[in-house]
Amino acid sequence: SIAILLYLVHKFKTPDHWYPSDLQKRARVDEYLSWQHANIRAKGSKLFLTKVLLPLLTGQPLPPEKLEFATEELNVALKQFEEKFLQDKPFIAGSEISLADLVALVELMQPVCAGYDLFEERPKLTEWRRRVEEAVGKQLFQEAHEEIMNIKNL
Repeated sequence: SIAILLYLVHKFKTPDHWYPSDLQKRARVDEYLSWQHANIRAKGSKLFLTKVLLPLLTGQPLPPEKLEFATEELNVALKQFEEKFLQDKPFIAGSEISLADLVALVELMQPVCAGYDLFEERPKLTEWRRRVEEAVGKQLFQEAHEEIMNIKNL
């Protein structure tokens, strides 16, 4: 998906903030996009699979200790995300939204859809989410997540 996003950025000459021409900002976006595969994506997907998809497929909930382990792994990645990537900036690459923010929030919505409110008790993360949603457009953001938000109703 990252390769496709980068292809689209180059093919359609999107606004610079999505994938900045400034090399330091671009390096920050690239750094996050590389890091997220083994961290936010892997840990968020694991929680989603553990809490929602596997019980749907097997008809039985997983043992609580497996769910706790997946949750703790995600919490470690979230702490790293806040400390290393968000720091005290509005967005990952600085003052404007980028592909890194978009990818990050989409990945974080999987555990949210599984019923784990990872934004609760994380004001920095909550404010960042609000800024990303506003930059994308709240209605578009809701439309993009409508199907996955209803996954538990299957």
